Amino acid sequence: MKPFGGNVLFLDRSDINTDEIIPAKYLTEISKEALKPHLLEDLKLEGFEVSRDLKDKSAIVTRKNFGCGSSREHAPWALEVNGIHIVVAENFARIFRQNMFNCGMLAVELPGETIDELFRIFGTSETVVEVDFENDRLTFSNGKTTKTYSYQLSPFDKTLVKAGGWVEYADAKY
Repeated sequence: MKPFGGNVLFLDRSDINTDEIIPAKYLTEISKEALKPHLLEDLKLEGFEVSRDLKDKSAIVTRKNFGCGSSREHAPWALEVNGIHIVVAENFARIFRQNMFNCGMLAVELPGETIDELFRIFGTSETVVEVDFENDRLTFSNGKTTKTYSYQLSPFDKTLVKAGGWVEYADAKY
């Protein structure tokens, strides 16, 4: 199972698409490693500077419909190769969400009110998230405030994440 948790990058926008996660011009690359320097390079978000804001981050909190657009696996791969194994959002594009689980990563959906609260309390401060995978809980802390939230995954998605992804699951089962 991949490591989860760590320093949080807050992306305060809905509908961040797969071309913004990893630009299409890099889809000819044949290794995940080749995608690494290009994560979020085309993301347009006021105040966001990829070289500054992505540094040392291993989790993302964002708004609705993260990963919309193309169904390619390169978007979760670009996150994975940069050490980001968990994205928390109100919801995800269906195929992107499944690609996250297929890669052994967490795509956690929380209600809009909870996402609003996360941005209000933690969005402008250095924040760390701890993941209690076995008990389906996320704990956010910024040194002043600590809050814990429950989430749900389907049993099969949880099995995929625990196995490390679809390939690892299939290797163990078949």
